[in-house]
Amino acid sequence: MFGKKKKAALIPTISSGVAGPLGVLHLPRFWSKVLMDAKGVLHEDYPACGAGFDQMVLDGLGLDKDATLAFIQNNAPTYPQFEAWVLEQKGGSLDADAVAELNAAITGYNHDDDTRSSILGASNVNDDGSILDAVNLNNIDDWYEFHANLD
Repeated sequence: MFGKKKKAALIPTISSGVAGPLGVLHLPRFWSKVLMDAKGVLHEDYPACGAGFDQMVLDGLGLDKDATLAFIQNNAPTYPQFEAWVLEQKGGSLDADAVAELNAAITGYNHDDDTRSSILGASNVNDDGSILDAVNLNNIDDWYEFHANLD
């Protein structure tokens, strides 16, 4: 008997270190996670909109969380459509200083020692203190989870 094909649980692999044309780090990842969640395919271990980088982006751009989530969930925009909506919310342009400050906050954020050790340990990477930033640690964690969920 052929039934409905089960949707795969997807691990988001767009890095927080990636920016779209607007130049905002993490914005493509944020969009992808919310969209995957709206479509019912985001892996359960990943929040659609968490308190870390997701909230930093919303705050840094001055976007209303509920309105932003509703736009993505209700419209399933492409990424360029989402960026156009963001620009519309901001009156047609983003504050370059605010974007630079947000991007610096993202690239400058380090996980605590326990989180770093856990992420590196899971991937059998020597914790020699050379990888401290959350962007790279989160990449390693995503790649580990992606690989582990391929079965």
